Amino acid sequence: MDTTVTDPVVGLVLEGRYRLEERLARGGMSTVYAATDLRLDRTVAVKVMAEHLKHDPSFVDRFTREARAAAMLSHPNVVSVSDQGSDQGLVFLVMELVRGRTLRDLLQARGRLTVAEAFAVLEPVLSGLAAAHRAGIVHRDIKPENVLIGHDGVVKVADFGLARAVAGTGQTSHTGGVLIGTVAYLSPEQLERGRADARSDVYAAGIVLFEMLTGHPPFGGDTPLAVAYQHVHHDVPTPSEEVPGLAWQVDELVARTTRRDPVVRPLDAGAFLADLEDVRSDVGIPRVPVPTGRSSAGPDTIRPTNRPRTTSPQRHPSAPGDGTEVLGASSRRSGSRTSMLPGMGAGPTTDVAGARPAPPRPRPGVPDHIRRRRARFAVAIVLLLAITVGAVGWWFGSGRWTTVPELVGLDREAAIGQLQEAGLEVGSVEEVFDEVVPVDQVMSADPEGGDAIRGTDVDLVVSKGPERFAVDPALVNRPIDEVRAALAEAELPLTFTEVLDYDNDVPEGNVTGFDPQPGTQLARDTAVTVYVSRGPAPVAVPALIGVAAADARATLEQLEFVVEETTGQSSEVEIGEVMAVDPPAGQEAPFGSTVTIQVSDGLPQVTVPDVVGDDVDDATEELEALGLRVEVQTFIAGSTVRRQSPGAGDVVRWGDTIYLLVIA
Repeated sequence: MDTTVTDPVVGLVLEGRYRLEERLARGGMSTVYAATDLRLDRTVAVKVMAEHLKHDPSFVDRFTREARAAAMLSHPNVVSVSDQGSDQGLVFLVMELVRGRTLRDLLQARGRLTVAEAFAVLEPVLSGLAAAHRAGIVHRDIKPENVLIGHDGVVKVADFGLARAVAGTGQTSHTGGVLIGTVAYLSPEQLERGRADARSDVYAAGIVLFEMLTGHPPFGGDTPLAVAYQHVHHDVPTPSEEVPGLAWQVDELVARTTRRDPVVRPLDAGAFLADLEDVRSDVGIPRVPVPTGRSSAGPDTIRPTNRPRTTSPQRHPSAPGDGTEVLGASSRRSGSRTSMLPGMGAGPTTDVAGARPAPPRPRPGVPDHIRRRRARFAVAIVLLLAITVGAVGWWFGSGRWTTVPELVGLDREAAIGQLQEAGLEVGSVEEVFDEVVPVDQVMSADPEGGDAIRGTDVDLVVSKGPERFAVDPALVNRPIDEVRAALAEAELPLTFTEVLDYDNDVPEGNVTGFDPQPGTQLARDTAVTVYVSRGPAPVAVPALIGVAAADARATLEQLEFVVEETTGQSSEVEIGEVMAVDPPAGQEAPFGSTVTIQVSDGLPQVTVPDVVGDDVDDATEELEALGLRVEVQTFIAGSTVRRQSPGAGDVVRWGDTIYLLVIA
C-alpha cells in the first residue's frame, strides 16, 4: 500500500509563518492542510483555494472581504478564522483545526438520529448561526458537510462566507445559474433569484433537521435540476411519514422552518433556536450528549462533494474491417436505386428514326381466337417478368437494407425490443463502467442509430453503472501491518495516506478508522486517509496546590491518573492540603501514568537549642534563624541570658515564642 501522497504544497511555508505539514482533505474548490503556525507554535488548518479560483481577481477580492467578515465571528460553535493571505501563487485561509468528524460522516454511519440526538446537534449549530446573523453574516451553504463534530462533542459550523466568495466567480452547479452550495439544502429564493438572507440559513437548517430525523434529505432526483424543482414547487414532507411516533410538534417545527415563502419562516437562527427550545420543553425531549461516532470512523476532514458529469456518453466507432464500413449509407441508397433497375417501366424500343415497325402478319391457318389467347399469354409473361425484375431490383437496391433504430439512452430490454421490431438481432453486448449513465442503459450501438445495414446483427455497449470500491470495515482496530497487507492484497485502486492520531480506546499501532468511512462506495483514485492510533493522548496535570487532598485525588483519578500521596511540613500550606505535585501543574503526562501529590502536615517542628549563658543578641539571632519568635525580659541592666522557656531540648512548632530572661 502506498502510504504517501506526493503533494508539492506540503512543506511550503506561507508568508514565513504557516508551514504546511500534511494534506487532510481535498475538494472541488479547495484543499485543507494541517499546518504549524511557526510564530505561535500551534497547529492550525490552512485551506488553499483551487487553481481555477485563484486566477480570478474578483474571487480573490471577494474572498478577502468574506474572510475578514468571518474572522470577526468569535463563538464556540463557529470554526474560527485567524488569517488569510496570498503567497507563492496560493490563496489561503487559516482556520482552527477541529479533530473530529462531519455530520455527514455521522449520518452515513448511523443512518438517522433520535430526536434527542438531532436536537443535541442542531442546538449548537443554531447558536453559532445566530451569532453570525446578529453580526450580519449569512452562511449560504448549511449542510451536513459543514457541521463539524469534535471528539470532545463540541459542534462547530465551518466555511462561513466561502459560498458567497465563490458566487462572485460565476461558478455554478449543474442546474445552471446561481446555485452555489449543495442543491439539496438551498432555499427556493436562492434557486429562483440567487438571493439569500438569514431565513435562507433557517431553511437549510430545517432541511438538515429533516435529514437527521429520517436519514436522507426530503427531495431526491436524477439531476440537480429535478431536486431544485421540488424545493421550489413542493412543501417538505413531515418526518413522521417515515418515522412513526414523532411528536406533531417536531413535524410542525420542520414545516415552519422549511416554508417555501421566507416571510413565514423564523426570522433568523436565534428565532429558530427559541422555537426548538419550546418544542423540547413541550414534548419533554431529554438533553443527551452530542453523538460523536468515535467507534466507526477516523478524525475530521471536510470532504469534497462528488458532482455527476453532464457530458453525453461517447459513441464507439465500428471496428476496422467490419462489413458495414465498406459502403456508406448514402452511397448504398443512391447507388442501388440507379444501377439495379435500368429501363424499368419503358415500352418497346424505337429505332433511330422513331417510326413504329409494321404489325406482324398472321400466320396462315391460325384462327383469330388462338392468336388473341397467345397475345394475352405473352402480355402476362412480360408482366410477370417485369414484376420479378422489379422485386429483384428492389432487393438488391434498397429492399435488402434495414435502418438501425436509435438505441442510445434506452435500457437493455427496450433496445432489444426495438431491434426485434426492426427485424434485427443483438450481436455482442459489452458491459462497461460509467460514472453518469445508469445501470443497463445503452451507451452506444454499432452500427449507430440511423445507419442502413445489410446484416441483422447490432452490437451494443451497455452501462454497468459507476465503478466503485470499498474498504472492508473489518480492518478497523486491526494492527496497521495487517491492514497494509490486506489492502495490498485487495489491490484497491485507491490512494491511501496514513495519519497518526491519539486514541484513548484503540491500542497504539492499530487502525482507528478510515476517511471516508469503511464500506463507503468510492470511485477509482479516491484519496482515503487511514488513521492509526498513537495510543492515549497525553493529559495536562491540573493545578492542585492548596487543594484539599481528597479533592485533588478525585480530580486526578477522573483524568485516569494513578495517584500516589506523600506528606510533608509546610509553613505556607494548611494541614491536609496539597503542597507539591509531581509532575508539576501544566506539564503533559502520559495517559494513565502516576502523579504524586505531597500533602501538608502543617508547620514543621523545631528543637529548642540551649542559649543560657549566651549573649542576648547572639541567642536571639540563633533562635530566629530556626523560625522561632523571641521575647526578652531584662532585670537590672545586663546582656547575658540567665533563663529560657521553653527549655533546651524541648520540641516546639515553627513560629512559637521563646522567652529569655536577661540579668546582669
